[in-house]
Amino acid sequence: MNLWIKGGRLLDPAAGWDGICDLFVSNGVVVSAGSLPEGEKQRFFDAGVTEIDASGKCVMPGFVDLHVHLREPGFEYKETIRTGTMAAAKGGFTAVCPMPNTNPATDCPEMIRRVLAIAEKDSPIRVYPVGAITLGQRGEQMTDIEGMVKAGAKALSEDGKSVMDSGVYREAMKEAARLSVPVLAHCEDKNLAGRGALNAGKKAEELGVEGITNAVEDIIVARDILLAKETGARLHLCHCSTRGSVGMIRSAKEEGIPVSGEACPHHFTLTDEDILSNDANYKMNPPLRSAADADALRRGLAEGVIDAISTDHAPHGREEKEAPIAEAPFGIVGSETVFSLAVTELVKTGILSPLQLVEKMSTNPCRILGVRGGSLQPGMPADITIADFEEKYAIDKNNFVSKGRNTPFDGREVYGAIEYTIVSGKVAYPFR
Repeated sequence: MNLWIKGGRLLDPAAGWDGICDLFVSNGVVVSAGSLPEGEKQRFFDAGVTEIDASGKCVMPGFVDLHVHLREPGFEYKETIRTGTMAAAKGGFTAVCPMPNTNPATDCPEMIRRVLAIAEKDSPIRVYPVGAITLGQRGEQMTDIEGMVKAGAKALSEDGKSVMDSGVYREAMKEAARLSVPVLAHCEDKNLAGRGALNAGKKAEELGVEGITNAVEDIIVARDILLAKETGARLHLCHCSTRGSVGMIRSAKEEGIPVSGEACPHHFTLTDEDILSNDANYKMNPPLRSAADADALRRGLAEGVIDAISTDHAPHGREEKEAPIAEAPFGIVGSETVFSLAVTELVKTGILSPLQLVEKMSTNPCRILGVRGGSLQPGMPADITIADFEEKYAIDKNNFVSKGRNTPFDGREVYGAIEYTIVSGKVAYPFR
């Protein structure tokens, strides 16, 4: 069955396209943008065609989330690969990268194959597994990185923590460079972080919890950039939250070091001053920072210093997040709200153009991962997101597909609604 997407505004940063045109898909591949050659029209329509009217909507290469927690195996009460990828599909994502902090950790070829097998059965979208850097994520012994890459791992990470042993980390970076896979770095000096729960400052003092200073992140960012320079590894800095991180990424890029960075919507939308009560739905790691940090992230996005927008989707059980901030786990869900928050906070405010937003959510993530995608030029996989940038609604956590309801954005009015998520030419959302 062929697919004819009619009359949408095609946004493709890789091709430099921003205009109204039709898109034609056959056998899971884009065959034409604009019109079909005369010799192909009859054959295309004779094969049977599904039409999608995209008038008034934007047609974009499918979004790719570099940073999610699907929780399976081991924490299925929080999320499963099925529910997490369905939530991602509802959020416009055609592919996600699940982090390895599962139980057992995704730290060997067998676990990579296990994740892929579950995804093959349960996921409506692509799943690009991320392998752990150390066995059991204990920070002591390097994993079989080559074996995991051969099994299908697309990146390496110790997400949820940093590898504090710089010697082990350097060897892993050398291996990542040899195998041409990126390292997705969670930057946190765990000794300096201590029992911190919120950003160090007045709000943490008011709520009587220990604070997390910017140095907790910045120290490891500096170390990781230096190791990337020494080893040649492609370093991607996850969930950047400080003005120091933005500045160091800018300097590293100017020096030609292979570094990229991502920002999450909560960090460019909220600050620690938005925490009005002892509500653990505002607790994430890294924490909500100051207004100056949020401003630096927005500038970094606008200037291209920050390459990607990711979610750090981190579902938890209801009772876990009902605990006081000091006791509750870190993390919020984000797959189903990221696009609308980015449209509202970045596009509607003029910080990013629609084309730049697509670059941050599709084109650049594919480049960072080294996977095909991020463009709708002929011959590319037909991974497509169709959305209405003008639709206004209130976020309602009770309508989430994810098992997680832990969000600080419940009830917030936003712009931007996903209409269709299409993977290899097949509709993954709306669900059927």
